[in-house]
Amino acid sequence: MFVFLRKLIKKYPRASQRALEILPGFTSWTFILFPVWGSILWPIGVAYFIIAFNVYWLYRSTTLAWAGVMSYYRIKAWEKYDWMGDVFGFADWKEVKHVIVLPTYNEPVEILERTLHALEKQTIGPKQIIPIIAMEERAGVEINAEREKNLRKKFGGKFASLFFTYHPINLIGEVIGKSSNASWAGKEFKKELSKRKEWNMDKMTISSVDCDVSLHPNHLAAITYMFLDDPNRYRKIWQGAIVFYNNIERIPWPMRVFNRMSSVINMAQLSRPDRLINFSTYTLSLKLMDEINYWDTDVIPEDYRIFFKTYFATGGEVEVEPIFISVSADAAEANGFWSTYTNTYEQAKRWAWGASDDAYIIKEFILDEKAPFWDKTIRVFKVIEDHFMWPVNWFIITVGANMPPLLNPTFSRTVIGRTLPQVSSAILTLSLISLAAMVLIDLKARPKVTSLPVWRKIMAPFEFVLLPVVGFFFSALPGLDAHTRLMMGRYMEYRVTEKSFGGAHKNK
Repeated sequence: MFVFLRKLIKKYPRASQRALEILPGFTSWTFILFPVWGSILWPIGVAYFIIAFNVYWLYRSTTLAWAGVMSYYRIKAWEKYDWMGDVFGFADWKEVKHVIVLPTYNEPVEILERTLHALEKQTIGPKQIIPIIAMEERAGVEINAEREKNLRKKFGGKFASLFFTYHPINLIGEVIGKSSNASWAGKEFKKELSKRKEWNMDKMTISSVDCDVSLHPNHLAAITYMFLDDPNRYRKIWQGAIVFYNNIERIPWPMRVFNRMSSVINMAQLSRPDRLINFSTYTLSLKLMDEINYWDTDVIPEDYRIFFKTYFATGGEVEVEPIFISVSADAAEANGFWSTYTNTYEQAKRWAWGASDDAYIIKEFILDEKAPFWDKTIRVFKVIEDHFMWPVNWFIITVGANMPPLLNPTFSRTVIGRTLPQVSSAILTLSLISLAAMVLIDLKARPKVTSLPVWRKIMAPFEFVLLPVVGFFFSALPGLDAHTRLMMGRYMEYRVTEKSFGGAHKNK
């Protein structure tokens, strides 16, 4: 079977690529529409499908909540731990340098200053850190020059080195975005590395860090220890818990709920090694990054791509290792409710556009002959499951059980037709226990803001009553939008997400 598929992919590379791009949208639309046409043609099949899906959802929500609780307590312990005490046990710890790639485009300089201040406060010490401010030439010469001048004035001499790179405009075969910019920055740094005899690539890590991220003071110390302590350090990617708490109390209620839930899910993923893949801000050895020739330049989403690129390039040797330390990022924000809604929707759609990687992942899975079969099968299946079902979950859970009795009056008079909504409701009610646990995790994990009005503090746990609405507008709809665009060949262009820093605005 695999031999045939390999020959097919090699013989028809474009056709196979296009077929695999259609697959996520075809699958999601099939599942979404099945309760509609199936209720008329095969209502009993739809009924059992919905019950099975609800049981599946109960399992997913229960395991997610349990993982969230485990991650929360681990994060609290890791953030308090004296990582430098362990780092000092390695005689060569000062040789380790951390390259931090910060892709940026037109963000206010205050955003970058906040990120660099967080790097400056790392317990490992700023002299172990090499920030690269990866700018875009398309931002304009004057703007870039002014930002570089301000940042050099404030941070020059504080780090092991401070680099600025300028990603050229309209390079052939490139897609505008974080991935191509980061790739340019990494390759430019490699040129500089050849001139620095005091730096050893074997003792260096490289991190992709969103420019609005504030790393916890212990973040790089923990990575230093794990890097030095691990004989397989060149086959690891380290991932922290991305939480959108920097500005969480400034954004409107629905968007706040979405980002609070996303933060808890990201924390929970750290305790799910079967589903953990690097996302947004992550670290790997510079040696491994150089081995695969850095980030791809023809894609928008780069995080899942970098994992599978390293995984298949090394014959399945690469693993993602959790760093139980929070990585504080900004939630999408703009002036006014509708602008913030639009930016949050576009950000969610860009995340859902990760399904565009599935064609690459499936092709590599088929073509690969090195990675252990069951290991790569489980990894690829988990990703496909998450991506393909992204827009589906809301529709099946929220309206699925009502479709057969509503669309098929004859079936509604049968025993299973009458009881389907009640059975479905009972199963989903059990999942509310998991939701309550996740709300509690969020309340305990979020930074305390003393200036909040009392009514806001009281209402915080009840904000989640909007979750069904939020799930539709920030999960189901953008997911379906992304899948349909991919299916129709209407490829997304990289769209920066406007955010705000106090009164200042930025784009991401």
